[in-house]
Amino acid sequence: MSYLDEIRKCGREANPFFRLMAIDIDAYGNGEAQISMEVRPDMCNGVGWLQGGIFTSLADEAMALALYTILEEDEGIATISESTSFIQGVRNGRVTAVGSVIKKGRAVAFTEGYVKKSDSGTILSKTSASFTVIHKR
Repeated sequence: MSYLDEIRKCGREANPFFRLMAIDIDAYGNGEAQISMEVRPDMCNGVGWLQGGIFTSLADEAMALALYTILEEDEGIATISESTSFIQGVRNGRVTAVGSVIKKGRAVAFTEGYVKKSDSGTILSKTSASFTVIHKR
């Protein structure tokens, strides 16, 4: 069963990171995906801001899910490069990550993502990533 089949069947339970972080799968398809979660105190750094790696992880998951929606049946992916710019911090509330495929080639795919405050739409971080496309033949 493919990852997308697992997502359709089990929702967040298909992904251990989604379970751990209580991430909701809001939408996915046609090279786009959106996921969201509540910021919890145990996700924050020592001064009370959402830890930066979580911004990157959320964007990575949204971009990967977006990419899975356009892969061929015999293809898989792995992140090979990723860069995040942190624009504004957040201490609580709900955040949403949006991922989009910019270009998928035979060997490499390029994606962009961002994390925003769910209530206001304020952009908190922007991420770009490239993924290797693995042919499973």
